[in-house]
Amino acid sequence: MLAMNPCPCGYHGSDANRCRCTPDQVKRYRNKISGPLLDRIDMHVPVRALRQGELQSKTLGDGTATIRARVELARTRQLQRQGKANNQLSAPELEQHCELTNGDKNLLEQAINKLGLSTRAYHRVLKLARTLADMSDRETVNTVDITEALSYRTLDRQPGN
Repeated sequence: MLAMNPCPCGYHGSDANRCRCTPDQVKRYRNKISGPLLDRIDMHVPVRALRQGELQSKTLGDGTATIRARVELARTRQLQRQGKANNQLSAPELEQHCELTNGDKNLLEQAINKLGLSTRAYHRVLKLARTLADMSDRETVNTVDITEALSYRTLDRQPGN
């Protein structure tokens, strides 16, 4: 797991504090991350700063035990289907376990061209889509899985990257 600030001052996009960085400073800051390093990160997810009191408030949604059970079930599916976790699949194995419709292939191709994704990033997106399908108890990867996996590549969509 990795973490980084959105800009040099750390407040870009914050509701609570005003960012002091110019767009050029933000771009230079983000461009310090090399493409090959960025390719090796499966999910780029922006996380907003918590407001005062939010950390102590009750959370909505599933609890840790429920999420853990879903993850364990998805991992069991992967091991039964292919003998290993999705993140360990080779390119040929990925093709075998992520059969896509022509429409999904076109969607992925357009995203690759638009975002300028490398082959490594393409495979990371497919592995994540396969995992999302497993988390939803589906045998096949569908458009929703691919779209969601692509949505986690936010740094690929940043200006200057």
